[in-house]
Amino acid sequence: MSTMPVGGLVPRAVADAADLVVRNAKIHTGDPARPSAGAVAVRDGVVTVVGDDGDVAAHIGGGTRVVDALGRRVVPGLNDSHLHVIRGGLHYVLELRWDGVSSLRQALAMLREQAARTPAGQWVRVVGGWSAEQFAERRLPTVAELNAAAPDTPVFVLNLYQSAVLNRAALKAAGFTRDTPDPRGGQIVRGRNGEPTGMLLAAPSALVLYSTLAKAPVLDGEDRKASTRHFLRELNRFGLTSAIDAAGGFQNFPDNYATVVELAEAGQLSLRIAYHLFPQTAGQEIDDLTRWIGMVRPEDGDAWLRLNGAGENLTWAAADFENFSQPRPELAIAYEGEFEKAVRLLMEHGWGFRLHATYDETIRRDLAVFEKLAAEGLFPAGNRWLFDHAETASADSLDRIAALGGAMSVQNRLSFQGEAFLRRYGPGAAAEAPPIRAMLDRGLTVAAGTDATRVSTYNPWVALHWLVSGRTVGGLALRPSANRVDRETALTMFTRAGALLTGEQDVKGVLRPGCYADLAVLSEDYFSVPEPDIARIESLLTVTGGRIVYAAAEYEGLDEELPPVSPAWSPVAHFGGYQRPGSGVRQAAAVGEAVEESAQHHEWRIARGLVPPAAATPFDPCFSL
Repeated sequence: MSTMPVGGLVPRAVADAADLVVRNAKIHTGDPARPSAGAVAVRDGVVTVVGDDGDVAAHIGGGTRVVDALGRRVVPGLNDSHLHVIRGGLHYVLELRWDGVSSLRQALAMLREQAARTPAGQWVRVVGGWSAEQFAERRLPTVAELNAAAPDTPVFVLNLYQSAVLNRAALKAAGFTRDTPDPRGGQIVRGRNGEPTGMLLAAPSALVLYSTLAKAPVLDGEDRKASTRHFLRELNRFGLTSAIDAAGGFQNFPDNYATVVELAEAGQLSLRIAYHLFPQTAGQEIDDLTRWIGMVRPEDGDAWLRLNGAGENLTWAAADFENFSQPRPELAIAYEGEFEKAVRLLMEHGWGFRLHATYDETIRRDLAVFEKLAAEGLFPAGNRWLFDHAETASADSLDRIAALGGAMSVQNRLSFQGEAFLRRYGPGAAAEAPPIRAMLDRGLTVAAGTDATRVSTYNPWVALHWLVSGRTVGGLALRPSANRVDRETALTMFTRAGALLTGEQDVKGVLRPGCYADLAVLSEDYFSVPEPDIARIESLLTVTGGRIVYAAAEYEGLDEELPPVSPAWSPVAHFGGYQRPGSGVRQAAAVGEAVEESAQHHEWRIARGLVPPAAATPFDPCFSL
């Protein structure tokens, strides 16, 4: 039965009938052999026909679901090449997301409301996806504001990789006292009496921020699965159908991977995940890698969940933390010894890797190790490898990466941290951070991602806007046109390039017969919408493997049913995730702001004797009993 009535397309008895047909569309296929089309047919999770309505008509049977795109733009499903999706899913429903919120006043109103419904023993946590530059006030919340909004409920607000703000209750819950020593690479800010004020600083290591967050309560098994499914649905909302998980701190293998493994086994993933393994304990990295090599191999898994290699750290000593409000960290003088052991071990066993490297100083030292192994014939030995981030990579380093067959993955961290980078390194360095055009000009594979959820938002359209415009979320233009890319190139970085990083370029990232049926019907035409509106695009219908995994507007109700958000007090249950301009949530927040302003004005009048004490509680007869 057709999903939507479509004139002229009549179901018939067809032996190889399509499961799904999307027609009446403006399809950007990403396939140079046929760059545009009007319809696509899908069977058994794979694209079978790309053409026009007439081409797919013969494949419509009685059981074919037909979706009319109503002339909208359709693109291949997006692939975030650097997303902490596994860790993000385990905590998603516990987090209050400020992604997309336009004012600190609104953000604090959300926090205050959430604190009121959060049960004793739980925390309110705001963990990434926002920047002070996106707020009208252009500032962070203060400790006093958090204390006022939540006197008794612990509140933890993470500000990028730079700092965290805790209220009085969170300091107590985390066990911080005047006797708590500063952790290595971090600072607990203290007042004149020696007591912690509520500010934590990455100086420059973010471990103090993450270790504090790790003290908050976590979800149980079934709630972890539900949380992950809701997070994947939120990603599907923006047209994401694939992601490369970059692992990360406090993401232990195999324990923290069990949830996505169980969902994959049950056929409940709505996003394809290629994952990496990241040694968690300094001094134990070689042991961890050796153990994992005996347990799994790259490409183990299937089209939905598969191992892609090691990283984004191989050894902790080689990690250059990217707090741009602090000077570049000086790494250990001789970290190369253990680092070489790790790389050699991976090469000998056929493991590729990705490597976190923010600064050219680090990249040069890492390349020297790779070149030493290459001289022995051990690198790259047919293995895929890449640098992540690379904001200050030099032309010479890019030449060396190209010579060694490496690739790049860039993220829009500077759309959230660009102002801090500019203040420290100046406009010249900011104009080239990262040097995307220089990477592409050398023929390097350059994939794009977000580095969500603890820095940038997971919304890929914010990253696409940054790639095209060179602007931060605060509107500051950092990268000139010479270091920007056109819209088609940016989209390729979020589709085909990511598939190259996982060796899936023959089946993913384009819409052509034989490829995965991963696509998105967009709310606006990405190729013609005004540049500022790129960041406001969403998907109205997302298809992964021929399954409709997200549906909105005219298509609402066509996607798969999810279990309710649990626990019921979850911020996601009340506010959702990314805050869409004009959404009901934002309208409700605006009403809350108006009420708050009215209450403040009323208190001001009482304090000045303009309102009698008897009128201290506003009375509206419309709400009397």
